[in-house]
Amino acid sequence: MSWNVYLSGEIHTDWRDQIEQGCREAGLDVSFSSAVTDHDASDAAGDHLMPNDNGFWRDHQSSKVNLIRTKTMIEKADLVVVRFGDKYKQWNAAFDAGYCAALGKPYVTLHDEAIIHPLKEVDAQAMAWAKTPAQVVEILKYVITA
Repeated sequence: MSWNVYLSGEIHTDWRDQIEQGCREAGLDVSFSSAVTDHDASDAAGDHLMPNDNGFWRDHQSSKVNLIRTKTMIEKADLVVVRFGDKYKQWNAAFDAGYCAALGKPYVTLHDEAIIHPLKEVDAQAMAWAKTPAQVVEILKYVITA
């Protein structure tokens, strides 16, 4: 069985590349999809609809255009990995995790111990909590080959 994994969350480090490389090295049949990781492109996703100088409305229209992709990819995924970094507040990642929980879609959170407390509700619904991309690869090895 081929697995479709959606990689959600933090866009400022190479955690996605590490998971994809680990799965390739393990010979796992996994295809990956992701949020748009170009921050400027994501922020401008709705700019073509209507010029807007108001930050709220610009963000509103761009977030809706981005949500077309996000909802579609999450709904098609067999598993979602939600990464929370320590530098920025990833409210969008928390929303993705909540959407997964509402759909009954299995997800794994990926974050370090420093943010366990603020993510307690998000982690409570996750199927697993990983601290490293390598641990995510190990989870995928198990669920795909066991």
